[in-house]
Amino acid sequence: MGKMELERKTTGWAARDPSGLLSPYTYTLRETGPEDVHIRIICCGICHTDIHHTKNDFGTSNYPMVPGHEVVGEVVEIGSGVSKFTVGDIVGVGCLVGCCGGCSPCERDLEQYCPKKIWSYNDVYIDGQPTQGGFAKATVVHQKFVVKIPEGMAVEQAAPLLCAGVTVYSPLSHFGLKKPGLRGGILGLGGVGHMGVKIAKAMGHHVTVISSSNKKREEALQDLGADDYVIGSDQTKMNELADSMDYIIDTVPVHHALEPYLSLLRLDGKLILMGVINNPLQFLTPMVIIGRKVITGSFIGSMKETEEMLEFCKEKGLSSIIEVVKMDYVNTALERLEKNDVRYRFVVDVQGSKLEA
Repeated sequence: MGKMELERKTTGWAARDPSGLLSPYTYTLRETGPEDVHIRIICCGICHTDIHHTKNDFGTSNYPMVPGHEVVGEVVEIGSGVSKFTVGDIVGVGCLVGCCGGCSPCERDLEQYCPKKIWSYNDVYIDGQPTQGGFAKATVVHQKFVVKIPEGMAVEQAAPLLCAGVTVYSPLSHFGLKKPGLRGGILGLGGVGHMGVKIAKAMGHHVTVISSSNKKREEALQDLGADDYVIGSDQTKMNELADSMDYIIDTVPVHHALEPYLSLLRLDGKLILMGVINNPLQFLTPMVIIGRKVITGSFIGSMKETEEMLEFCKEKGLSSIIEVVKMDYVNTALERLEKNDVRYRFVVDVQGSKLEA
């Protein structure tokens, strides 16, 4: 392992203000510490959360900000204490790059619930420097938050699994829903929803897609393998499906009523919320009380779950449906994503793009 320069630079595409417009930005990449992995980025998926952060939808954005948390790359240097990786490994980095290591969630290997977790971007690392994401040439990450991409898995296919894939896998695993024969619903067919259909089907579930229109019916049934497709406003069909589902994964990131979907759940059924919504959601309590139904949430996944999910996807031959773009198209891709005009995940070919101005 050769000694790297102390003050090294890399280039990414950053937002400078709440317009969310990205443009080339050169910044300092920290020195590789004993537990760190220096990664040359090959590609990075685009998540709806990238829009929220670059446009300051949560009121917590700091600029300049390089987004991207579905990162796949090649290890080019490792610290002296790194044992899990070697130079040349193809690896992934998801939403997190740090945690406290001592709280109850961390002790249970649930670092995504650590109150002091450090985000891959739009956060401050332990050295006081801002974290920057995967729309860049390189990154340096603690080995705990790096995973190996299974051999034979295409890098551009692996990228969306690091957020969208594990976000679905985690609740199915945690709530005991990995067993075959269950009936589930996927509400919303975007980047997370389409992986929800694929993963649930691979677990042996009967899967119904619940959508707001017929636009994606053919894709859901033919391309993704869903068993049924229902429009939420079709009251006749919704009535037919009442009390039929063990769970519904709700991926919708905008305000919506919950009652229509609670009615689809069986006794002890679970409505699992995943969409980040800033306005309060409401429901009538009898919808939950009668049927002992559960409204719960789930947030991305742990590093252990990420590793499990990648192996599961490899074993089952699962892949995401993606559209690969160059970095100079990223602003258009973000605009299209905001309009839900993508099937089903954009992945930026970072390695094949010109990042400099």
